[in-house]
Amino acid sequence: MLKRVALFLVINFVVLLTIGVVVRLFGVDRWMTAEGIDYQSMLAFCAIWGFGGAVVSLLMSKSIAKMSVGAQVIRTPANKTEAWLLETVRELADKAGVAMPEVAIYKGSPNAFATGAFKNDALVAVSTGLLQSMTPPQVRAVLAHEMSHVRNGDMVTMTLLQGVLNTFVFFLARVLTIFLNNQRDEDGRRRGGFGSYFLIQIFEVIFGILASIVACAFSRHREYRADAGAAELTNAEDMISALKALGQGEVKPLPSEMRAFGVVDLPSFAELFSTHPGLDDRIKALGGIKSDGMKKAARKTGGLFASIDDDSTPWH
Repeated sequence: MLKRVALFLVINFVVLLTIGVVVRLFGVDRWMTAEGIDYQSMLAFCAIWGFGGAVVSLLMSKSIAKMSVGAQVIRTPANKTEAWLLETVRELADKAGVAMPEVAIYKGSPNAFATGAFKNDALVAVSTGLLQSMTPPQVRAVLAHEMSHVRNGDMVTMTLLQGVLNTFVFFLARVLTIFLNNQRDEDGRRRGGFGSYFLIQIFEVIFGILASIVACAFSRHREYRADAGAAELTNAEDMISALKALGQGEVKPLPSEMRAFGVVDLPSFAELFSTHPGLDDRIKALGGIKSDGMKKAARKTGGLFASIDDDSTPWH
């Protein structure tokens, strides 16, 4: 907990320092001071709002996730499938060196996600579609992928990155709005008259799109890392098999606030705006990972998780 608070404070300081250096480098601070604008107060305001919203979303992430997809946390296993899920996640959590997360099931197409503000207080949720369409080794690999996200602290890292991007977006949108509204003609009269509120909104949308490109690029990077982590916790072959199974099913996007944390997402119209790499690229990356004990024989596909409510599911 203390490490995360320290990291948050350090990142916040670095963001303020970086923007301060940039505005001095381009003379923006002198221009704003000449216009009677306290840019340091504006910068602090943007940082508070930029990080504040991201941190609040992170702290509420588990509750938001449960409500947005209707996830039901398994308290006491009602059948063999639920018992297996708890046992498997506990095993993977031990291997990953983190505390046992909450485990939940929700109704939906094949997918899974992990969220939570802290490594030792996370939530891992899997869909009924995933349980019904995958073999136990494939599901275990997907769970290992999600536990890798938890171990890597990806939820916190994404929040800090989003806070940095939000701060830049808010600050630049306001600086440009002030600049346009303070333009003067040859007689020294201001050419302003633009609606400040609407200009800020327009610039926030423009810079927000650019910021989303950065966020998506990092999100794709962490998906590769989580795949590699799953290969470490299980083996690359099972993760490849799981990704192939996901590619054969119908993928429906998670709610917007959860899309970046799913094991798979719908491809965007442009790769720049995709939160996940293409399945073929992920499979190719995993193909280069050699895991100890990787089995040579191809696994049989099929739905051993035919029904999560059926205690007669054939476990091995």
